[in-house]
Amino acid sequence: MSDGRSVEELVVGVLGGTGPQGRGLAVRLAAAGQRVLLGSRDAERAGEVAAQVAERATAAAGGCEVSVTGGSNVDVAGAADLVVVAVPYAGHAATLAELATPLAGKVVVDCVVPMAFDELGAYVLDVPEGSVAQQAAALLPDSHVVGAFHHLSARLLEDLSRPTLDGDVMVVGDVREATDTVQALAGRLPGMRGIYAGRLRNARQVEALTINLVSVNRRYKAHAGIRVTDV
Repeated sequence: MSDGRSVEELVVGVLGGTGPQGRGLAVRLAAAGQRVLLGSRDAERAGEVAAQVAERATAAAGGCEVSVTGGSNVDVAGAADLVVVAVPYAGHAATLAELATPLAGKVVVDCVVPMAFDELGAYVLDVPEGSVAQQAAALLPDSHVVGAFHHLSARLLEDLSRPTLDGDVMVVGDVREATDTVQALAGRLPGMRGIYAGRLRNARQVEALTINLVSVNRRYKAHAGIRVTDV
């Protein structure tokens, strides 16, 4: 999956990288020295956002050179070593259905949350496959799908005035090498750890916990995350 390379050497693609979550992950990873490819349905828009992300990541890295480029989702899927899926849930299935071939053999990290809002607040949507990550696995049978990065606040990710984040990334998946890689990638974010949280079938509750955090944030005007104790 990584050909024996360390996580620092991997090129990370972010599908849906022009949205808040994808953009936030991209800028933090780039500032940490990761080479990042930012994908979108609109390649021109991806290029514009990638330039902005590169400028901000360079400043956060103290002027050190960073690598962020933009392109179409399909081009990024083909060029990256590891891909993070950060598209809206409404377009999740349609996006991945077209990318099975370029994503074959790769670690695919899904951070999409099936969430909607009504007059009572946020609530979780039912996913026929059980979870969004399991939907990804069904659509990408030749990829190694891992669920992670659900509980990170997009606003905090993009707020580079906070050099260190505070929280853990719960990682679920069925292939040990793939979950190990994603845990190591999470650990590249200052202040964060990647914590193994079970098989991919456990993705449903990990995704749904985001809705509880949204409720916490609304009540307390915060940007809550998760910290796992005694590990």
